Amino acid sequence: MSNNTSLPLPRRSFLKQSAAVSAGAFVLPRFAIGKPGGSANGKVNVAMIGTGGIAGQAYDGTKGENIVALCDVDSKTLAKAKTKQAPDAKTFTDFRKMLDAMGKEIDMVCVNTPDHTHFAATIEAMQRGIHVFTQKPLVHNIWQCRTLLKATEKYKVHTNMGNQGHTFNGIRSMKEWVDAGVFGQIKEAHSWIDGPNWTSRYFGRPELPLKSSPVPQNLDYDLWLGPVPETPYHRLYHPLKWRGFNKFGTGTFGDWFCHVADAPVWVLDLYEPVAIEAIHTEGGSEELVHDAVSVRWDFQKRGTKEPMSFYWHNGMPPKMPEKPKDWTISGKLPKHGTLYLGEKQNGYTDHRSNNPSIVNRDAMRDFKKSGFPEEKYPRVKDGPIRELVDVVKGNLKEAGSNFTYAAPMTEVMLLGILAAQHGGKIEWDAKHPRITNRPELNAFLKEPVRAEWDYGTDLW
Repeated sequence: MSNNTSLPLPRRSFLKQSAAVSAGAFVLPRFAIGKPGGSANGKVNVAMIGTGGIAGQAYDGTKGENIVALCDVDSKTLAKAKTKQAPDAKTFTDFRKMLDAMGKEIDMVCVNTPDHTHFAATIEAMQRGIHVFTQKPLVHNIWQCRTLLKATEKYKVHTNMGNQGHTFNGIRSMKEWVDAGVFGQIKEAHSWIDGPNWTSRYFGRPELPLKSSPVPQNLDYDLWLGPVPETPYHRLYHPLKWRGFNKFGTGTFGDWFCHVADAPVWVLDLYEPVAIEAIHTEGGSEELVHDAVSVRWDFQKRGTKEPMSFYWHNGMPPKMPEKPKDWTISGKLPKHGTLYLGEKQNGYTDHRSNNPSIVNRDAMRDFKKSGFPEEKYPRVKDGPIRELVDVVKGNLKEAGSNFTYAAPMTEVMLLGILAAQHGGKIEWDAKHPRITNRPELNAFLKEPVRAEWDYGTDLW
């Protein structure tokens, strides 16, 4: 990924600019840059932005640390979290107010909100020198990917995204096998996963456009919307089902690409596609995500790796690749995973980018007997949140899915979603970055936002 862009750094037009975050100022991250310790008891002070659902992983990953603040737009969810998870934590509805009030006391933030507010919560913490864990997918549009990449350079905080498989041993083994030439040149790879059918199975074929519903008393819907332009509330949005709506989520594509396709992106250096094409879509509308999608990305030569194509498929069932003739490790292809089609032989990783295998049972048995390549990528334990805690404490140098990896990887995913939403083929100039064959689509690289949530208006 090229970082040689003139992307403007974020601003907070709705908050007073303190000297620490004024133009060009460097904010020193607290607790640890290269040294353990920090708080009096050696524990990391953590704040949770979003306290229900996926936040359960964040509580587990920060067990034994100090949860000093909880923030949620749903008062019922917030009260439950305070009672069960952090009775002594201060509570807030607006994460901006929380960070203003307690920024100096917080070492690390866990962002567990719906996708459409990931960016705002993340950049607000980074601007104050606070280390950030953000659930996947990292952001909701390509401009946000590039902005977080620039912010990582500017603010020097430690970061990590929540694709758990990136901490597993299997993805590291697969990279070592590819590096050692076990498969030869890989000219094609496919990642896929099944379900759900958003339009009928998940939502029960709602009447579109959606009619407004009364806002629950426990929900601050204006804050839940965050940067998204004014949209009448509907009962399907909160909780959880927001993922099926284009304004707020990215469907199965965005939910699972960061898991299933983590291995091929990292192992095969799939960061700067030259073309992206939607080859199949089903369902979907201006409001709803697609039920099924198949997309192809084309990549040029990357170092010693020859040009190749990568495919993503999701649906019920997905448009899966053909089973290779040498596939003998099971009967049918699994319902999810990645297939690597190599010159010498073919490989497979599962839906968490783990459990790598040569697809031929006899070849895999012989490979085990001959001995796997030497381990050269450090192994980590206990998942991505604990991994970041260890980095903050100075026990690790950096997290594996830090934003210098997670942002380019998320950009690849979002380019696929953009192609699916608008159909046909996109030719992508990653260096500048822009769509060259259909310039009218460049307007969709950055989504419109409400004025108080504007972190910059210019593109690159």
